[in-house]
Amino acid sequence: MSEGFTGGCLCGAVRYEAKSEPKIVGDCYCDDCRKASGTTHCTHLGLPEADVSVTGRLKFFDKPADSGNVVSRGFCPDCGSAVYSTNSGVPGMLFLRASSLDDIEIAEPQMTVYAGRAPSWAAIDRNKPVFEAMPTQMPEEVAGQGS
Repeated sequence: MSEGFTGGCLCGAVRYEAKSEPKIVGDCYCDDCRKASGTTHCTHLGLPEADVSVTGRLKFFDKPADSGNVVSRGFCPDCGSAVYSTNSGVPGMLFLRASSLDDIEIAEPQMTVYAGRAPSWAAIDRNKPVFEAMPTQMPEEVAGQGS
């Protein structure tokens, strides 16, 4: 992937530009991601917050995760599109929603978390690290990618 990419919401009121590659890309099948996405899971691209510039207004919904950390989900108040989230347990990181990318091809997941909550018919790539819940630390094969 080349450095830098763009994205935004459905109506175009919110736009962002990332100045670096994601540090990690992952699929999450937790209940909150499922409900927030309107489908079985979310794909997130994690990168330093300082590497992303956002224009437009977002509304945020805060909810504690299983870990007790607060996840703040940012979405466009006009069209409702999810754009990114932050997690109080990972300060300084921003998790862009792959669904908001202009070029979805850059979002190939490196891992899957909360696979234990995925429906039986979910197409999970078992050739990459898969965790039944949220791992306490990233495996080397994932942590070294994208950096």
